[in-house]
This record gives sequence, structure tokens and C-alpha cells, in this order.
Amino acid sequence: MTSSPRAFFTGGAQQKLLAFASLIVLLVVFSLASPQFLQVTNMMSILQATSVNGVLAVAATLVIITGGIDLSVGTLMTFCAVMTGVVLTWLGMPLLVGVLAAILTGAFCGLCSGTFVAKMKIPPFIATLGMMLILKGLSLVISGTKPIYFNDTPGFTQISQGSLIGAVVPGLPVPNGVLILFVVAGLAAWILSRTLLGRYAFALGSNEEAVRLSGVNTDGWKMAIYALAGAICGIAGLLISSRLNSAQPALGQGYELDAIAAVVIGGTSLAGDAGRSSGR
Repeated sequence: MTSSPRAFFTGGAQQKLLAFASLIVLLVVFSLASPQFLQVTNMMSILQATSVNGVLAVAATLVIITGGIDLSVGTLMTFCAVMTGVVLTWLGMPLLVGVLAAILTGAFCGLCSGTFVAKMKIPPFIATLGMMLILKGLSLVISGTKPIYFNDTPGFTQISQGSLIGAVVPGLPVPNGVLILFVVAGLAAWILSRTLLGRYAFALGSNEEAVRLSGVNTDGWKMAIYALAGAICGIAGLLISSRLNSAQPALGQGYELDAIAAVVIGGTSLAGDAGRSSGR
């Protein structure tokens, strides 16, 4: 088997290199336009602003690799934020319980979407579109169309705006939101490359029928992948509500487009069976 530079630049590698080159060009242009652009504080602010979209992109990547699509990631993020507000503000529960509520709510909603797709054989586009509308309505009804503020929850804003790394290395004030994004992306990359769940995710996206005929419980694995993606959306809900210090029930719609765009730019094929959360 031989390889050549021409063969290397004729696939997904070309797309990834072009995306990376575009990023470098943007960095150069903005740094020339403003001397303050490349300052550490500005870079940290940009990374923190994109951390929510990055976490949602990781969730969307898991689903898209299986050959599906999830249009509910944005509204699921909002719904998880609202449920966190209910648990922490209205019920007065400890911070850890609120964090678990967001993640478990996301996992449950993702499991519901996966059940619709796997068991009821509803196309992912339709199933997740319906889930998006349901969650949008539930967020507005539960919150009474009003934001839920976390002013009486000490430490909640530190989830996104604090700096665990900055406490250890004072000269490197990396916000916790950015750290969480890297941790989530790293764990997703490990799951996709080193675990049975990741192996079956790629197999489902490649040829689901062949996997089913091999004796694999394709429905169960697909539901597990959607549930995991939902749990990651719960983490995104924690990040955005922590950053805003409130759960905004009308926020979230439109985030799914940014997440899917990030997935495609990162090299994941919408046809499934291709992609890594690390972009490789």
C-alpha cells in the first residue's frame, strides 16, 4: 500500500487542514487589527464564550457518527438549566444535587430520543425535532416563562467562571468552563477510540443492518449513545446557566445549528462512520 501527498490531501484531511488554516488566518488578521487581541485575558474570554458550543458539538458528534442527527441539543441544554434552577433555587437542594439533576435530566431526555429512534423507528430528524419542541415548551411552562436566578446558590457561578487552574498556576487563569470543555472532549475521544460503545457507534454509522445481523443489540447501543449525548448536553446547561447566573427558558434554540456546523467543520461526516471529538 503506497501513499502520496496528493492522496493525503484528497479526503477528510484536506477539510481539516483548510479549517485549521482558516483559523490561523483569522488569528493573524485580528491580531494585526488589534494589539489586544492576542492577550491572555482576551483569549480566555473567547474560549469561555465558545465552551458551551464546544460541549454541544461533542454531544452532536456522538449522535452523528451513528448516522443520526440531534436537533434538540440546544433546547435540551436549556431544559437542563431550568431543572437545575428548580432543584437549587426552588427546592433549596445542595449544589451537587443540582449538578446531578442537570446531567441526569439530559441523559433521560437523550434516552427518550434514542428510544423513539431505535424502538419506534422514527427518523432521527423527526424524533429530535419533536423532542426539541417538547423541551422548549416544558422549559417555558416549568419556569413560568421567567428566568430562574442563582443568586442564593453560593459557588454556582464558579462552575463556569471560576479558575481551578488559576488557583494552582496564578499566571494561567483558565476558566473552569474551558477546562470542562477539554475534559469532556478528551473523555469523548477516549470513549470513541477505546471503548465498546465507541466501536459500536462507528459500526452503526457504517452499516447498522450488518451489525444487527451479527447479533449485536443495535437498539440498546443506539439508546445508550443518545443518552450519553443527552448527559453531555446537561453539562452544557450547567455551563451556560453558571455563566449567566440564571436559567433562561427562552434560550437555546439555534445552538443546534452552531453545534452541527462545528461537528462538520471538525471533520465528522453527516453520513456517519467518520469523526473524532479531537478532530482526527
